Parts: sequence; C-alpha cells; structure tokens
Amino acid sequence: MSDVLRILLIGDIMGRPGRQAATRLVPRWRSENRVDFVLANVENCAGGKGVTQSTVRELLDAGIDVATTGNHVWDNKDIFNFIESEPRLLRPANYPPWGEAPGRGYTVIESESGLAIGIVNLQGRVFMEPLECPFHVADVLVEELRGRTPVILVDFHAEATSEKQAMGWHLDGRVSAVFGTHTHVQTADERILPQGTAYITDIGMTGAHDSIIGMKPEEVLVRFRRSLPSRFEVAEKNVQLCGAIVTVDTATGRALSIERVREKL
Repeated sequence: MSDVLRILLIGDIMGRPGRQAATRLVPRWRSENRVDFVLANVENCAGGKGVTQSTVRELLDAGIDVATTGNHVWDNKDIFNFIESEPRLLRPANYPPWGEAPGRGYTVIESESGLAIGIVNLQGRVFMEPLECPFHVADVLVEELRGRTPVILVDFHAEATSEKQAMGWHLDGRVSAVFGTHTHVQTADERILPQGTAYITDIGMTGAHDSIIGMKPEEVLVRFRRSLPSRFEVAEKNVQLCGAIVTVDTATGRALSIERVREKL
C-alpha cells in the first residue's frame, strides 16, 4: 500500500458540459497525475439542477469514486428511485429529522490500493435551509469514522465563506480535508491548517465558464436587471474542470499538500 494517497476533488459538475468535462478528463487525471481517488459534487449534473440515475451512473463509470450533493439533491424526482440503492451517492448528512432522509450522508469506500476512505457530506445553514447543525453532526460522524480510518474527507456545501472557514478550523486535525462547494466560484485560499487538515473555501465549478455560475448570462441578467422570472438554461461555452488535488499521509490522515487545479476541455 502506498504511503501517500493523491485525491482529486472536483467542483460542482454543471449539466451536460460538466459531465463531458469530467468523463473525458478524469481517466487522464487518474493515469497521468497518479490520482488514487476521485470525489465530485454532482448535485447539478442533470440539466443544471438535480441528479438522475443515468447521469450519476455516467460519472461513476468514468472513474469518480464517490459523488456528493447539496441543497439541489431533491430537485429531480428520479433521485427517489435510486438513492437508497447507490452507496456511492451521498446527500447532506444533516437533513432533518437527522437520520430519516432517504439515502446516506457519509460512507467509507476503499481506494484501488485497498485503503479505507471516509467521506462526509454536510450542508451549511447561513443563507440556506434550516437544517440540523452541521458542526454537531460533523462531531458525531467524524468520531465514528476515525474508528475505521484516519483518512476522512468533508464536502461542506455552504454559501457563507465564514461558515466554511469555521468548519475547517472546527475539524482541523480530525479530518484530512475540508473543502467547500455550492458557490461555483473557485477560491484561492487553499492551505494546510495548523493541525494537518487541507482546506479550501470552494473548489469551483466543472462546466461552462462563459456563464453566470453555469447558466447562460443573458437569461440570468433578466432576473437581476428586471426582477422578472426567467427560464435558466445551462451554458455551453468555455468548459473547464475545476477542483483540487490533496495528498494525504495514509498512516496519520494528515494532509501533506493541497493544490488547486483547473483544465479547459
């Protein structure tokens, strides 16, 4: 078993363009960049809102090991047909009442080398739905997972940068990485916190970047300029994969490095 694990974290996959970027680039990243494990947020992979069984399967078949989600996880009703039977698809663990929402909010998956990796999916509460406290839920789940593996990844799907940073400091030294999703804008604050946890506020969006967070600009501008309802469509130009690569010491679970990545399709 390798002494280090290289993990590719992929930011919110947006519609067909995002899926195309992921399915084409992930296999190459795994081979050329010695990536051992791939995690991606997929909550917008079906038409830019929600997930379907076919779109999730497409991404898992392309080499994504675990798919996380967020507040749009329930937007496509097809989710209820398969979330219970797909162990590699997560929804936020802190949906209330805690433990009763369909699906699962955390899991342990083996990498190709046989190393157990814990993954926790949480959702923030600032400017978002009033879910269970993500900090308290994180404490319970991380304690359980630490009994099974030192390598733990946390996707914190949240709006406020302060809440995301708070989660990073809250879990520093107890997990390998805390990374933010949801805003679709990659931040430049990647670092290793003092106790060895890799942190970045948002790993960005995989999809069309000539857009407003993945949607065609002209349609979104109607909403902002005229305060009128408008139908949003997924943009298709300047498609890029965004994310980060985290290198982790497999014996201790401490992060050794974190690097932002971005590649044009």
